[in-house]
Amino acid sequence: MPWGIRSNHRALLLTVSASFVLQVLAGCGGGSGGGTNSGGSTSPLSPLAQLGEKIFADPSLSESGAVSCATCHSPDHALASAVNEPVPIAGATLDTPGFRNAPSLRYVALTPPFSFDSDGAPAGGFDRDGRANSLAEQAQRPFLAEHEMANASVTDVSDKLSNAAYASEFTALFGADIFEQPQLAFDRALSALQQYETEDPDFAPFTSKYDYLLAGKVRLSGAELRGLALFNNPLKGNCAACHPSGRGSDGAAPMFTDFSYDNLGVPRNSAIPANDDPTYFDLGLCGPFRVGLATANDLCGAFKVPTLRNVALTAPYFHNGRFASLTDALGFYVRRDTNPEEWYPADSTGQIHKFDDLPPQYVANVNVTEVPYNRKVGDAPALNSEEIADVVTFLQTLNDGYQP
Repeated sequence: MPWGIRSNHRALLLTVSASFVLQVLAGCGGGSGGGTNSGGSTSPLSPLAQLGEKIFADPSLSESGAVSCATCHSPDHALASAVNEPVPIAGATLDTPGFRNAPSLRYVALTPPFSFDSDGAPAGGFDRDGRANSLAEQAQRPFLAEHEMANASVTDVSDKLSNAAYASEFTALFGADIFEQPQLAFDRALSALQQYETEDPDFAPFTSKYDYLLAGKVRLSGAELRGLALFNNPLKGNCAACHPSGRGSDGAAPMFTDFSYDNLGVPRNSAIPANDDPTYFDLGLCGPFRVGLATANDLCGAFKVPTLRNVALTAPYFHNGRFASLTDALGFYVRRDTNPEEWYPADSTGQIHKFDDLPPQYVANVNVTEVPYNRKVGDAPALNSEEIADVVTFLQTLNDGYQP
């Protein structure tokens, strides 16, 4: 793979395999989870975070008066979209489609900054292309994007904040003249959102069945254990290569992402209106939304590896929402290369055109070396339907809110 995307540090990650299941059964771990905000915290939010919570849920800050941060990041759906549609539809008149699937914000505050490692492999950063360096920076675009909250300017956002029910809390924190400085008021609102997403335990609860398993408080069912073994097995699912399932060296609970980037050749989604233009391509790290890496041709088509925590609650899947269910997404993983006709179009001669959501010059960037992508037509997929079902069952143990 180009730019060392499969460098040695990732090889170390996949040493977590079937032996890990035995360690889990032996009650390895201890403690109640891990991370910045483990489940069960009752500490009150700071005044800044409380303000951020109100901003997060306030639709009056949008041009339509009907769209808030919570519209696309619902607290009842693991802070992902409550609507199983490939992209959100919002804007000033609530009829403007977006470009990418809205991801969950659970555990987002634990994302490391964007960087390149010694092998040139990118990792970290906020948004699916890592273009934001902080939660505050990430929060800027939704307020101003035409297909989201659709405010015309920072001044419009500041004016709306000055008329919000919590305006007095805003001035108490930032000064009576804060709304006379629209850019500063906007920046302070973004800092409040960042603080809310960092402090509130609902953003990183660590209350899944799997967390309780690591704490030695529950056991997995037979299907869940089989799914975990397949998930970790480097010759089967090989999921742990990008979504590590074991505790970190410091004992921290697994994030189920290594924050790296990968190009999986996900099929084009005709349900996204932008894709009606055959010349339009979402190329992740090298654009069109991220700037600065447009000439890094070997990065084109790569998107950040997401956490799998709460993945059973956050359909549809991939950056373009191409797959509506986990079963379909896993089927694509294991049959992309053995049965490409299931996913990609054929020309008039019947030839299948794989990786149809990439310009031809970037097809070589697709991961075709790692299990389960190292197959050819006629080979057996890495997982059969029964094994896929077991992996899906295991993934459901990553949903927060489990009651042991």
